Amino acid sequence: MKIDLKPNELVVKADDSQHIYEEKKVLGKLILTNQRIYFHSPENTDFNMEIIPSEIEEVMYFNTNLFSSNGLNIITKEGNELKFKIKKRDSWGKAINQMY
Repeated sequence: MKIDLKPNELVVKADDSQHIYEEKKVLGKLILTNQRIYFHSPENTDFNMEIIPSEIEEVMYFNTNLFSSNGLNIITKEGNELKFKIKKRDSWGKAINQMY
């Protein structure tokens, strides 16, 4: 997988993830850089996205099932909820919160 980075853009974190959209779970990779957040899915490019920190309203956590506390919900200023299942969600949430 290759992502075109902008000048002076550095990858801070990257990990396998699932984007949860309605009833679908799209496998991909969540990538945090010093300028934005990317979700890249090799199996379904319709769900590839980038999130600019200025678009983020709030970052919330949720449980993907009864005992799995690995859900990360990024709420945009437009009211969109972008839900991801990812390991170490607390460190991801802290890193994202420092961006905006």
